[in-house]
This record gives sequence, structure tokens and C-alpha cells, in this order.
Amino acid sequence: MNDETDPTTPPEPVAALHGLRVEIDGRPIVDGVDLRVLPGTVTALVGASGSGKTTTGLALLGEYPPGARVTGEVRRPADGRVGYVPQHPAAVLNPARRVSALLDDLARPRVRHLPRSERRAAARELVLRALSDARLPDAEPLLRRYPHQLSGGQQQRVVLAQALLLGARVVVADEPTTGQDPVTKSGIVDQLAALAARGIAVVLLSHDLDVVRDLADEVLVLRAGRVVESGPVARLWEAPRHEWTRRLLAEQPAAPREEAPADTGRPTLEVQHLTAVHDRRTTVLRVPHLALHPGECLAVVGRSGSGKTTLGRCLAGLHRHHDGEILLDGTPLPRSLRHRGRDRLAAVQYVFQDARAAFDEHRPVLHQVARTAVRLRGTEERAATDEASATLARLGLPEELARRRPGQLSGGELQRAALARALLAHPRVLVCDEITSGLDTVTRRGILDLLAALVRDRGDLALVLITHDPATAALAHRIAVLDGGEIVEQGPARRVLTEPRHPFTLALRETIDRLGTYTRA
Repeated sequence: MNDETDPTTPPEPVAALHGLRVEIDGRPIVDGVDLRVLPGTVTALVGASGSGKTTTGLALLGEYPPGARVTGEVRRPADGRVGYVPQHPAAVLNPARRVSALLDDLARPRVRHLPRSERRAAARELVLRALSDARLPDAEPLLRRYPHQLSGGQQQRVVLAQALLLGARVVVADEPTTGQDPVTKSGIVDQLAALAARGIAVVLLSHDLDVVRDLADEVLVLRAGRVVESGPVARLWEAPRHEWTRRLLAEQPAAPREEAPADTGRPTLEVQHLTAVHDRRTTVLRVPHLALHPGECLAVVGRSGSGKTTLGRCLAGLHRHHDGEILLDGTPLPRSLRHRGRDRLAAVQYVFQDARAAFDEHRPVLHQVARTAVRLRGTEERAATDEASATLARLGLPEELARRRPGQLSGGELQRAALARALLAHPRVLVCDEITSGLDTVTRRGILDLLAALVRDRGDLALVLITHDPATAALAHRIAVLDGGEIVEQGPARRVLTEPRHPFTLALRETIDRLGTYTRA
């Protein structure tokens, strides 16, 4: 039988790496990686933050860190069409252009063969179809917004729509489910599976092992830039051979807390009649009342775009377009952080979902973390540096890494640095926006354990944990569920997670169960 029709003939890879080695200042961050990317398959790269996943994925686009020395062979598609969905999508979306303009630029070349009078309508149809395929249906209102007016999950899906409009033969998806609620995550899994079914090769870089198990055909496990184990996903899950693989798979989420501390006395933070808007006219959030007491952790969960981040930004003074009051110890906080004095800035700290955008790329991370103690607490510089170094080490970031600039750290490493910077303010209220979503299972559990210990041991610290992940929300004493900008359910964590009462919360629970049993056709 002719090889072209013989089903036993292995398909040719659409892209490949052989012996890839990437060094920065003589230190290998990827060391001897081999990778075959086959059409119509999903190849997953898993490992801890800083293990080399993103550097390996970007090599398929011909992109490397500044000053990198690269050896080995990189084979890319002949037409060069490789799409990339980054972990922090805001970094690749022009903030000065509306979503419609960002997508129209990619759609117009595909309709040039049509009569001029038909091109605009045809391009818009392509854009809306790509957004729908990226799980953003009914996206007309979003087209008028700028990237900063979208949630992190919405930004991610806009970037995926760009890759679809590009006609990419390979899509490198870097943490595509990061910051996504279970309902949206299930949709992303379906979408990436649909890409593979259309013959597109998907390279999935992910810490989300549930998604990897459900979606991938082949898995490469990286540690310190090397592939320590690889093989079919079923074999790795059933019989992992390397100690690090077994450790990654063994980490389990925390169990829900039994009860919240007594809420007697005045709340540390209280929200009264909060209504927030975008564009000075579109209402995106309504919270009649919400209270947070000392020693309490409140998890705010909901689908992407439900208003979780807007609520957190209002608390921190980063979203000033709102009515109502936010009280700290019974005293109203100014809407804008520009009008909050040093003590109030220190009292309410916000840890961004996109940690990379929150750092100055030209200054060492350690210096930026220490600067918080100097600026907000008046700490002497040497003492602030020592405290910063110790805090970073507790979060798993040794001084060698902390002395580098942000561009030399992974997204997960920067998330830990951002948390350390907030902790150096010695806050009364800590707002964490999806801070564990880009971390591997081992590091994620360590961060959650540390946050739980901080709340327990300090006694006066109140924690707002914004998350799409009910397993992460199990850290909390109480959970508030947002849908469409409204709190639709709240109560003790165990009750909300195990006995949801609102239809949306129930659907969230059912989606989590279904995602765990998802199998590709």
C-alpha cells in the first residue's frame, strides 16, 4: 500500500524541536529538549514555574528571551503560521485599540477576494465566528471595549480568536485555562479539542492537570529545563515513573473549612450599596452589602466577566467609577488610591492576576519588593531588603532569582514576588486576584497553606481570595458567588461547595464533576 494512504504510517510532524538548549548568562533554562508536534494532536508540557515550558513553547514561534544563546534544531511550519495564546494576554493586546480593530486587522486579508462593497460585512462575520469559536458568543458589545475593560478570561479568548483568524497550523496555548471558571474552562477544553479535530496541532503549556489529563494525547514533564518523563497521557497518570511526576500528580486540594470565626464586633472592611460602571455608563457590578471580619477569608468566585476583579479593584482603590461606600474600620475609604494616605494604602493591598504587568521591567525584583516596606512603612532600606529576601524565600523564590529583572522570571515566579511585595506592607486586608492560577500543583498548595497560616496566625488579617476555582476557594471560611455582576449566593465554604442553592452555583458544581470525566472523541 502507498505510504500516503497507509494508516499505519506515522504522520509527519508539523513542527519539531531537537536538542533545544537555551542559555541566559551561561545558565541553561532549557536543556536538550526534543519535541514532535503532530497535526491533529494535543501535546502538553507540564512542570513547575520556571521549568522551561514557556521558553520551549515560544521556540516554536522563533521567539527567545533577550540575550539568549540558542543551540539545537527548530523546525517550524513552512508557512510560519504558529498562533500563540500567552498566559498574560493583556501583554499582546494593544491597549489603545478597541477589540474590533484588533480582530478586523486579521480578518480583512481573508476577504480581499470579495467585491469591495461586501468586505466589511464579511470581515465582521469572520470576527464574530472566531469569537464564538473561542467561547465568546454574543460578543458584539465586547467589540466596542478596549482590552483593559475586559476580564482576564475575556482577554485570553480574544487572543485565541486572533489565532483562529490567523489560520494557524500550530497553536501554542500557554496556561489557556488560567483565571477561568469551571464553566468557561470546560468550553476552552472543548475548543482546543475542536482545533485538534480540524487538524491543528495544539501545544498546551499548563499547570492544570485536570485539563491536561482530559485533553492531551502526549505529555512531557519538565523540571529545571529538562524533560524528566514523557509518554501518552494515560500511561503517565496510571504509572508515572519519575519522582517529580508522581509528586505533581499526588498533590490534592485542601478540604473546605469547617466554620468561619465569629463575626462579632466591627468588620475590618465593609461594602455598602456599591455600584460600579465601565465607560461611565455600563453597570458591571452591584453589591448591596458585604462584610469582612478580622481573621476571616472570603472567596469570591464566578465565571470570567462576572465582576470578581472589578470588586477587588474597587476595594483597593483601583476602580474609582463607583457609587456607594467602602469602609475600613468603619471609616469610608476614598474611591481612588491617589487620595488614600500611606497608612490606608498599606492597609488594603491588591495582588494582580497579571503579575508581569505590575512590575517595572528595568529594576530587580528584590528591590521592587523591598521598596514597599520603605515607602509604606518607613523601614530602613537594608532592613527592608532583608525582610523582602526572607519573605520571597518563604514563597519559594530564592535570592538568586529575586535579584533578577522581571523578564528573567516565569509568570508563576512573578506571581509569588507580587504576593511578597503586598505582604511587606503588613496589610489589614489582602486582596488576591487569581494568584494561584499560574502555579503548578505543588507550589499552589504551598501558597494556599501559607495564606491560611497568615490568616490564622496574625488574627487581624482579612483575606479576599478572588478565584475561578472552587478547589482553591476551599481555603476560605466563606464564599460569595458572583454572576452577571450580582452576588447570587454566599455562605460557609463547605455548604456552598457541597450543597449549592442557586442554579448558577449548582451548574458550576456539575461542570467541575463533568470536567473530571471528560474524554476526547
